[in-house]
Formats: sequence, structure tokens, C-alpha cells
Amino acid sequence: MPENDTLRTVGTERGFDVGAAVSAAPLRSDPGYKKTLRREFNTITAENALKMGPLRPSRHTYDFHDADAVVDFGRANDMRVRAHTLVWHNQTPEWFQEWDYTDDQLEAFLRDHVHTVAGRYRDKVDTWDVVNEAVADDGSMRETVWYDAMGEEYLDKAFQWASEVTDADLFYNDYGADGINEKSDAIYDLLERLLDRGVPIDGVGLQMHALHEKPDPESVAENIRRFQDLGLDVEITEMDVAYLPEDDPGDEAARHELQAEFYRDVVEACLETGCDTVVVWGVRDSDSWIPTWFDELTDDPLLFDAGNDPKPAYDAVKEALASD
Repeated sequence: MPENDTLRTVGTERGFDVGAAVSAAPLRSDPGYKKTLRREFNTITAENALKMGPLRPSRHTYDFHDADAVVDFGRANDMRVRAHTLVWHNQTPEWFQEWDYTDDQLEAFLRDHVHTVAGRYRDKVDTWDVVNEAVADDGSMRETVWYDAMGEEYLDKAFQWASEVTDADLFYNDYGADGINEKSDAIYDLLERLLDRGVPIDGVGLQMHALHEKPDPESVAENIRRFQDLGLDVEITEMDVAYLPEDDPGDEAARHELQAEFYRDVVEACLETGCDTVVVWGVRDSDSWIPTWFDELTDDPLLFDAGNDPKPAYDAVKEALASD
């Protein structure tokens, strides 16, 4: 592998999608961000711009300014575009109060949202995370405004509504279920029920936020295979790798090597099983959501540092993709 090959070049030659979550603000204002993204990744995910809250500034208004910027950048640069997300219990609009609606009105509200947003990007995005995080950490169905109004059938309806207006692949996406565990068992059972009911679902996204605990790569591979056995595509959709103080070697170079090893192991698990997509949740360490949410974790979870320089994790991913 020539040293000057980019991650994008190696991934594309391998038939593998290497992506990053993208924010519209630095895409407009930061040349280094845009250059790194265009050069190194062949897939992008809209980090926040396609979530309901940012899209709905008022009750009767949709604002697609940021979402269009991300999607248009992907199309202009021959990138696969993952759209995230149509239905989630978080990041709903500030003005949205569920008690203002009857159950039937909530269903109509959600149907309008799915039809409007997914329909706008019918032939511009390749994949939609239709429903995000519908299962609680203990494996039960998460009690959300949508679940309370429609029961588990809200997933059926969301996927059906999306299928009516978009040509994209339709995915279920969740965290904490990367390996075999109680939650991934529950998600497996949920998706099996959806498929038995004829719901048009194409795949499952395993987020892979490897933060407080990290799944065993062999368990990740086993988990991927069982979802594939249901006839579903599997993608790693939101990967980042951070450490608690007790797991941190204490030296930045040593931590980055440890981090690189985990990235390599996950990519190798994907290659072994035929999973062909890994998306990291941000372009550079300085773009990461983790420092805002977790003071106890290390703040360098991605492939590039704040100066747009590649880290050992970048080399590990590239080497894994270039290997026979």
C-alpha cells in the first residue's frame, strides 16, 4: 500500500465505505475540515441536521438549510449519504409538547414528518436511519412519545411511511448492542418481529460508541452474523473510542496505540463478516460530542486530531482495509 494512499482510496478499492458524521457549520466555515472530509471519507452522515428538532424551528415550518448543505456536499463529492434520523425520542422541537396532541394526532404528525423529510431526499440519500434507539438498556421497549401513542406498531408505520416516499435503504439504529448482550438480544427479537410482520426494513446500524465498556471483537462478529442471518445488512454507524481513567495507559502515545488496536479489530470483524461500512462520529477529535457529555472520558476518540493530522487509529483502519 503506497504511503500516500488516502483512507478513502483504500476503502473504495476494497469496496468498503468509511464515513464520518458531518456538521453543517464547519462544512461552511472551516477549509481544513472540508478538505479532510473530502479527501479521506467516501461516506457521510448528517450528525444533527436531519433530526426533527433542527428541522422544525416552528410548528408549521421546516428549515432544510443545514440538511441540504450536508446532503449536497455528499452528492457533489461522490459520497454515499446516510441520513439520520427520522424517528427518535430525543432532539424533538422545543415547541413540541406531546400532551398537546391526541394519539391519532401524534400519528398524523409523525407521518407528515416522515413523508416530508424522507420525500424531499427521495433520490439524494442512500440510507435512512428510520427509527433510532427504540430499545431501552434493559432490553424492554423504550417508553417514548411515539411508543405511548402507537405501541410497538410505531416502528412498523415509520418504516412503511418511509418506504412510500424514498428509494433509500431503511435501517434501524441503536447503541449498546454492538456485541452479544441483553440489549442486542432484544433488538434481534424486535427486528425478527418486524420482519415477520412484513415491515420493509433493510438493515441494522450498530453505533459502536466504545466508551465506558468495549465489546469483544469476536462478539461483534457473532452479532453481525446473526443479524445478517435475518436477511439484514449491518453497518457500524457511529464509532468512537474513548477511555475511563482506570483504562487509560496514562500516556497519549500509548493510549492512541490502544485505540488504534480497537479500531483495527472492529474493521477486521467487519471484513470477516461482510459488513462493509464503518462510520466514525465526527471528523476530528475537536468535533466530538464526548467532551460535552462525559467529563470522565478521554477527549480524543476519532481518527484525526484537532489539527487535521491522522492518528495511529487512522493508520490502523487503512492497514486493515489494505490487507488481504
